[in-house]
Amino acid sequence: MKSIKDQGGTSEVSVCSSCRENSTIRDYQQNVVICANCGRVLKEGIKDRGPEWREFDEEGREKKSRAGPPSTETIHDKGLSTQIDWKNRDGKGKSLSPESRSRMYRLRKWQRRVRISGSEDRNLATALSEINRISSQLALPRKVRESASKLYREAVSEDLIRGRSIESVSSAAVYIASRKNQIPRTLDEIAEVSRIDKSDITKGYRILTRELDIQLSPVDPSRYVARFGSELGLSGEARTKAIDLIRKS
Repeated sequence: MKSIKDQGGTSEVSVCSSCRENSTIRDYQQNVVICANCGRVLKEGIKDRGPEWREFDEEGREKKSRAGPPSTETIHDKGLSTQIDWKNRDGKGKSLSPESRSRMYRLRKWQRRVRISGSEDRNLATALSEINRISSQLALPRKVRESASKLYREAVSEDLIRGRSIESVSSAAVYIASRKNQIPRTLDEIAEVSRIDKSDITKGYRILTRELDIQLSPVDPSRYVARFGSELGLSGEARTKAIDLIRKS
């Protein structure tokens, strides 16, 4: 049988043995190549070499969307810009020549300047970096970082940062976000990893809750038991008894 390349030019298919036509159609839903004239299946198990349009949510369900990293509040440009890698290697993994390295260095420098061009971008970049640092040292999950970053953006839009230190508002945003997500950390814990005093964090907390009208419910004390019990080396029985006492009280 005579073989030809289909319209994609990437894989060979045979001329239809039934009608001898060479017009083919690629069906990516069924992963087959079929004859456009009589519908005979000419090849199975083909691969779609086009762009990826699938995305999966947190529960693993597939969504029809453009693939790639989702936007995030933890980066000042929400992760929508590109980044130039620092590996100094080309697409085949080979080291770049000195001339190419010098050119890539200049491109990286200008790319950083384009990404962070104004004072508001610089403010956000510094603050969100501080939020990520504090959250990382406190082992807070990503949802807390996202919530704290979104809260800081709201403070910037309401012009609450002017005249106040970035560190105090950033630390206060982390404290509020952790309480909102029921993963509480005490002010003392945040002050330990922050670069400012506890009193400054308290001031930032009061400003954000008052100006942004944030209502926080009291923290459930039982949520501290597992963490404190682990740090103190308490047995599971002691932790269970502590939770029972909290429930009774």
